[in-house]
Amino acid sequence: MATAAPGGMLELATRERILSGAFFWLSAFYFVYCARPEEWIPGLHLLPLAKISGLFALLGLLMSLGRSKRGIRDLPKEAIYLLLMIGLLVVSALFSPIWRGGAFFRTLDFGKVLVAWILTFLCATDLKRLRRLLYIQTVSVAFISVVSVLKRRSHPRLEGAIGGMYSNPNDLAFAIVLSLPFCLAFLLGTESLARKLAWMVAMLMMVVALVLTASRGGFITFVVAGTVSLWYFAVKGRRPYLIVVVGLIAAFLFSAAGGQLAKRFLALSGEGLDTRFETSAYGSFEQRRFAINKSLEGIAHHPLLGIGVHNFPNYSGVWIEVHVAYLQIAVEGGLPVLVLYLLFFWRGFSNLRKVRRIRKNDPEIGLLVGALHSSLIGFLVGAAFAPEAYQYFPYFTICYTAVLLAIVKEEKQGDFETERSNRTELRAQSIHGASDRVLQA
Repeated sequence: MATAAPGGMLELATRERILSGAFFWLSAFYFVYCARPEEWIPGLHLLPLAKISGLFALLGLLMSLGRSKRGIRDLPKEAIYLLLMIGLLVVSALFSPIWRGGAFFRTLDFGKVLVAWILTFLCATDLKRLRRLLYIQTVSVAFISVVSVLKRRSHPRLEGAIGGMYSNPNDLAFAIVLSLPFCLAFLLGTESLARKLAWMVAMLMMVVALVLTASRGGFITFVVAGTVSLWYFAVKGRRPYLIVVVGLIAAFLFSAAGGQLAKRFLALSGEGLDTRFETSAYGSFEQRRFAINKSLEGIAHHPLLGIGVHNFPNYSGVWIEVHVAYLQIAVEGGLPVLVLYLLFFWRGFSNLRKVRRIRKNDPEIGLLVGALHSSLIGFLVGAAFAPEAYQYFPYFTICYTAVLLAIVKEEKQGDFETERSNRTELRAQSIHGASDRVLQA
């Protein structure tokens, strides 16, 4: 036994080193996806950072198998739903009536989210690592928002100064809204005045960027997610001052910079279209209505396998996405994929309910639950107004809920085993004491 201990400690250290390496590459993958450094650091565009970080994340996944305290058998149902979704999307691509090759490679690109999802679940084994991933996502979106505002283009609507998923105003607004609840949780969770001020400035710039995008769907999502956040952090958290502060700031920003957004909402009526911008906004509304009807037609004609990932713009004939994520996933993947999609996100809410039951009075857990719940509800509403079926952020959010539930369960199990061990030790001491008294007698 004495000689086995050093070997066991060495094995434990090796296991932790491998897990730390896997988590490092997972963090790199999150950074590359969320911050897109290849588009703002000179020279990095020559390197396929997403592929490199994804490859090393995959290697990290393979090396972490059997070394984490969680294994493949511990994966929750939502991971299985996501795996089945991607599998069906591959089959859909192979039988696509539009463009098989394009749908197949786009599905493979989307499939990287599964690797990140599983690796996150296996490697984020404590709250510190979970917070680090949330921090990477939130700070990245805040940075993109600041840069986009400072380098604002002459276009009537704010576009991301960085390309990729941030280049479209609606996508930029969506990323901002999904990350704002985490900013608020970090703000309320720190005792450092400097950090509080930094988070306040970040949130202010993110809301400014959101207003300048003039995204109607983004604004509706913001109202819903903001209301849920205030319910958690202001009402249930007994911070009523947040309602006043948020209300005043939002009113000022929308009155000062929300003119374009107001015009886009008013343009929905089709009346008083006095400017090119208003005419364009109404035309966008009409195009979206056409796309919705076309997607319903596509679902009726291809209900089982759909037409393939990102093939709807070609199918529509007008090269636009259907701005409803539920219809997007249904027409491109089929109704079975839509069912799995809804089950996947339903599991996120189920995870948060279980976390609340286990750690009902924990302030830190309460902040994370409130932020995750607000982001999820914001997504479910926003998904009805945006083609965001393949954006990674919502899938990450579901993974965060699964990781948080696993952490609180493991801590509860550890507390239970410690308590049981203590009771056993006390019982043994009691028996030993009684034996000594009998022998002395």
